[in-house]
Amino acid sequence: MFPVPLFCFCITAVLVELSSLRILDKRLDCSQQDLESCRINNCSDKSTVVQRHLAPTVPDLDPECVGIWMDEHGLVSVMNVTWKIRGDGSVFKLRGSAINILHESTNSSVCVQFTYNLSHQVHPKRKMWEFSLDGVVVEPGHTYTVSVFNLPVPDIGDFRTSRQIAIPGCDDRRIQGAQVCLQNGSLWDPHITTDVSVDKEHKKLYVVVGFETAKYSERYQVSIQSQGFYCSKNVSKDNETSLNVTFAFGLWQLSQCEILLVIQPFFIRCKNDCWCPKRMIDYSYPPRTSIIKASVGLLLIGSYLVYLLWRLSHKDRESTSSPATREQPEGFQVKERKRVLIIYSLDHPLYKNVVLKLCAFLVTICGTEVVLDLLDSTRLGALGSIQWLDWHREQIGRSSDKILILCSRGVQAKWRAMCGDKKVSLREDAHSPVGDMLSPALSLMVPHFIRSASFEKYIVAYFNDICSEEDVPSPFKVTVRYKLMKQFEELFFRILDTEMYRPGRVNHIEGFSEEEYHHYPSGRALRDAIEAFYAYQLEHPQWFEEELLTKPLYTLCIRLTEEFQLCTSESDYFVKL
Repeated sequence: MFPVPLFCFCITAVLVELSSLRILDKRLDCSQQDLESCRINNCSDKSTVVQRHLAPTVPDLDPECVGIWMDEHGLVSVMNVTWKIRGDGSVFKLRGSAINILHESTNSSVCVQFTYNLSHQVHPKRKMWEFSLDGVVVEPGHTYTVSVFNLPVPDIGDFRTSRQIAIPGCDDRRIQGAQVCLQNGSLWDPHITTDVSVDKEHKKLYVVVGFETAKYSERYQVSIQSQGFYCSKNVSKDNETSLNVTFAFGLWQLSQCEILLVIQPFFIRCKNDCWCPKRMIDYSYPPRTSIIKASVGLLLIGSYLVYLLWRLSHKDRESTSSPATREQPEGFQVKERKRVLIIYSLDHPLYKNVVLKLCAFLVTICGTEVVLDLLDSTRLGALGSIQWLDWHREQIGRSSDKILILCSRGVQAKWRAMCGDKKVSLREDAHSPVGDMLSPALSLMVPHFIRSASFEKYIVAYFNDICSEEDVPSPFKVTVRYKLMKQFEELFFRILDTEMYRPGRVNHIEGFSEEEYHHYPSGRALRDAIEAFYAYQLEHPQWFEEELLTKPLYTLCIRLTEEFQLCTSESDYFVKL
């Protein structure tokens, strides 16, 4: 009995809005093993009709599955159609297959014809012949009818295999990353905050509502309501990432102690019919409780400020006068200290030294706070690798900080191992007190990277003298890859969330170019570390293979949850839900 393949329609996101029914796959050839002549074209020719006994049997559509697939065009909502040919005697009468896809809402359709002749009843691998049409663009929440029939068609009888496919809507987390869904606010999390205060002297109640804005909604209506009471305000985003709205009214206007808060966004897709986050506000707390809370809060804030002043007074002079603040061009200014979580592979002791020297350069010269597993082993040991990584990822997700992924031979090898290749165990991982941190980092961050509406949180880079573009795993090739230290200045502008190239001018930071960074003591140490590893690679061409453990001392088993399952292909990936 043959295994049943899957009829997959793979839902993904798009960076460009694409909604009409069409086919992205532009293949003209569908040849495979023992099937050299197979052409793909439009259904322009009239189907040949023959007598029933001269026609092939109907094809079989495969069961469907839903997931996320990324192609070379970016992220796009598509449906992939797969069907198989029954292995009976009618195979030799086949002259091809035709696939018709009908959009139920608009009655628009596409039809593609596969022209081929089969010389064997089954595939050489002892399975049924299988064909697929990939990249049919579909819209979330719409229904499509897929029909497949073999050629030539019989003069009587049913010769089609048809199925209705309902594409999930934007409320389904599997397709929330699609551009059309982003424009409906599918990924919007307002992070609503409320603050209630009572003015007993004037018998007033003040409600301050704070929330984060969305990319595709320029205005919002914030309303509060209670029994017999309603008040609303319209606010505009005006390029702000968060907004505060204040309501003030008399206590006599409210007959209950609970208020319903509603925030109505106006996304460009759903207009006035968008999802509205709601929250109940209870203002029945006595004033004394608020005073106690405020006092405790002020005490904590005061203690934190004293601690910050103490740290600032003990800072190294070099780190407080970094070129990012001393040598700024006109119009450029570092507004706040950024934090960077560095993800890397312990390929070799010399490479570990390169990573540590880069951290020192980021801290002392760039004024950047660096988060590195080797520098936080105490907390890592207490939390565990997954919890430590996930905590830092969530912290960075709520801020403007970054995750820097340093690609190397080990990163690519471990990524391939996660995609089904041979397991990789490195000698330096076995010697390290923190072990292999890269594999759990990839299992956590790659799905988040794929589903993210934008890639601004992630920076991908590699040292071009000791690594190469081939060391970059396929999921990260959809974003910019920086060569270090050749493009370090551009990378640092990314960390700062500042544009390096602006109309009419290019921003620069003196001392950050490839020719200048080593003028600083920490930069010189970084260059020496890179050159030392480069020289070692020249003397030991098989250095990476020598670092592999033939009998692994440990095995890290990555079991992705049902929500995130990585594909087994090096060039693309599939998140099965």
